[in-house]
Amino acid sequence: MDPRLVIFDLDGTLVDSVPDLAHCVDEMMATLGREPRGEAMVNEWVGNGVERLVRRALIGQLEGEPDEDEFQRAYPLFLECYAANSSRHSRVYPGVMEGLAAIRDRGLPMACITNKAERFTTPLLTELGLAPFFGQVLAGDSLPRSKPDPLPLTQTAADFGVEPGQALMVGDSVSDVKAARAAGTPIVCMTYGYNHGRDIREMEPDAVMDRLDELPALLDSGRLRFS
Repeated sequence: MDPRLVIFDLDGTLVDSVPDLAHCVDEMMATLGREPRGEAMVNEWVGNGVERLVRRALIGQLEGEPDEDEFQRAYPLFLECYAANSSRHSRVYPGVMEGLAAIRDRGLPMACITNKAERFTTPLLTELGLAPFFGQVLAGDSLPRSKPDPLPLTQTAADFGVEPGQALMVGDSVSDVKAARAAGTPIVCMTYGYNHGRDIREMEPDAVMDRLDELPALLDSGRLRFS
């Protein structure tokens, strides 16, 4: 049985956005007179919005807080750079276009939920040709709470007139799994993506995929259950 709605995360699920994020982190750090962080480190810090990314970049680790005065100097520098570079080097993952087209051809509505701010989300989806697939997009600043809170998922399900258990979430991170579990939504995760260096299988999603174009076969297998 197919779900009545398929909800996709953006960064790390549909799009590899680390090249642009890392570029702007390093530009910010250079302006502050500090050493660059590079793509490998930024890859482990992505997933909770750009404000959190900037804070992590300043302290060089996942947890903790930077000096607030330094953050107030750094954050506008990052935002200015990323506004001009949100899709310059970001790329759609292999299999994504084919997977989205196959789900569309099954007649299933699709939505996108991301923790990225709307000012960066809309241009990225548009410039990479992803926007036409989605009937709704919720960005990190669209609602009072973002993932891992379940509100974006429950709100999106309500907007499409379905129960959360009738939808399917496709993501790549612990935040996606936590949000889906709290909402009562089945979740499939990509084996690639951004999960702070952890194997997403540790979070025990309902299934994992190496490419998004594997999703139709997964649906046909009957391994997923929807209420």
